[in-house]
Amino acid sequence: MEKLLCVKVHAGAREERLEEKSPTAYEAWVRAEAEQGKANAAVLRLLAQKLGIEPKRLHIIKGARAPSKIIAILGD
Repeated sequence: MEKLLCVKVHAGAREERLEEKSPTAYEAWVRAEAEQGKANAAVLRLLAQKLGIEPKRLHIIKGARAPSKIIAILGD
């Protein structure tokens, strides 16, 4: 069964950080700009680091081109 996370992303931020709003909701600030998937990759890397898993286990299932994203953790 996969776990779903809601993430609000702020691309082009001055510093990278991740705030846990609830067990399934996060807010992320990444330096990467929202172009060519750079911010998405940065968010997945940051979230994977926080969760202690590999970034390839995370998949954006909704909102790849929007600030609010739904991300699935695969292989639980």
